[in-house]
Amino acid sequence: MISFETQPDRYNHWKLAFEGPLATLILDVAEDKGLVPGYKLKLNSYDLGVDIELYDALNRIRFEHPEVKAVILTSGKSRMFCSGANIYMLGTSSHAWKVNFCKFTNETRNGIEDTSAHSGLKFLAALNGTTAGGGYELALACDEIALVDDRSSTVSLPEVPLLGVLPGTGGLTRIVDKRKVRRDLADVFCTTAEGVRADRAKEWKLVDHSGKPQQFAEMVKARAMALAEQSDRPGGQGVALAPLGPNRLVDIAIDKESRTATITVKGPGEVKLEKSADWYPLRLARELDRAILDLRHNHLDVGLWLLKTQGSIEKVLQLDAVLEANAKKDWFVRETIGYLRRTLSRLDVSSRSMFAIIEPGSCFAGTLMELALAADRSYMLDVENGPELALSALNFGTYPMANGLSRIDTRFAREPPTLPRNEALNADQARGFGLVTAAPDDIDWDDEVRIAIEERSSLSPDALTGMEASLRFAGPETMLTRVFGRLTAWQNWIFIRPNAVGEHGALKVYGTGAKAKFNWERV
Repeated sequence: MISFETQPDRYNHWKLAFEGPLATLILDVAEDKGLVPGYKLKLNSYDLGVDIELYDALNRIRFEHPEVKAVILTSGKSRMFCSGANIYMLGTSSHAWKVNFCKFTNETRNGIEDTSAHSGLKFLAALNGTTAGGGYELALACDEIALVDDRSSTVSLPEVPLLGVLPGTGGLTRIVDKRKVRRDLADVFCTTAEGVRADRAKEWKLVDHSGKPQQFAEMVKARAMALAEQSDRPGGQGVALAPLGPNRLVDIAIDKESRTATITVKGPGEVKLEKSADWYPLRLARELDRAILDLRHNHLDVGLWLLKTQGSIEKVLQLDAVLEANAKKDWFVRETIGYLRRTLSRLDVSSRSMFAIIEPGSCFAGTLMELALAADRSYMLDVENGPELALSALNFGTYPMANGLSRIDTRFAREPPTLPRNEALNADQARGFGLVTAAPDDIDWDDEVRIAIEERSSLSPDALTGMEASLRFAGPETMLTRVFGRLTAWQNWIFIRPNAVGEHGALKVYGTGAKAKFNWERV
């Protein structure tokens, strides 16, 4: 069972340092502290455990250190920034482990960009040594990249020529979409295992800055301070992210026989703005985040998530009003909304079917209505004095999906009807507005929901994953949809092909001295 909870005094691989408006995240991987046995994390390579620590560190900077305006990511090892994901870990891992590892790593890097765009926290990658594969992909998520010019350090994406797989965490998309590297140069770069040194890397726009070893630290600090000046983070007293302990707001019930998990979210009680880790929206984000990651990684055969809520619609709408009123003027509220946005985004890219079940006592409204809008289908009981749902201003752009659209816009293919806000809608009204899939009456309710669940659970998990990923992101393609919808799908396929993971596949024979044997058919 994989746990995604940690804290700085338990880190094995990252060190955190603070100096005024700057935070420094130092990657210093402990070789013998892999998450599972069977490999050593040499050359500052990483596994899921390293990225779990990085994710925790980023959240602590966001919430516990509002004085920080820019983050420097660098290495604690000489002449080596990061060699990327550990190859021996990938070579010995199951297919599902590899795919989920890449997905979590992608989300962590996307979160860096999300924080820069929405929270004003800027990031500088200070590459003080050789940087390969996922190490360079981590750098690509930052606002700027600086590479030491020591005549030996390089940046590279060697996965295609060296391992027979793809850069799995956004490298292919970010170099052309984000850094605007010319396509032919990108082709050369992605098929050159040895990478390129500082002068050419800067010329090709693979990095922004380079400096000789003697001046590198000074240059990095100057660039970080310049980035900090772009930030609008206000400083002040941070909010400690205390250990969550048992869930209070999110209940998970797993039915192994039907391969379903029922996720029930409790609505808010007292509505107030409280700068505490126990403030309802922040605790909700953290508990839901933990639940999604646990179900993804530890319950692979649970293919259908049933999303439910319990509580008062009025209180949810009141809380949304507090969030909306303070989103621009209170750093803590802004960061909390960011945590909710990133957590809800995990639902969209989870390879699980999701049905929202809207019953009496539900509180699918505003922020919690996003759960129903993220679902593949929603069933609402149509009965006198039955359940209601409601939309708030936050449903119209506060929590965008990877395609850059709200879930409302995505649901209606960018042509939504005029929808009421802050108004409770019964089943008939919700069905009329197109906000639910079906609204059976009390006579048909049990059978219709049961049959829908049984039918969904009987279908091919592989086909469902492909279908859901294709249907969930209606609208424009973005860098993120290319990462999750195109790159991840290709990598998923490549990870099970003999050319990568067969007995003589490139990923399997790496480090043995043997040469990979490929099936030369192009399919």
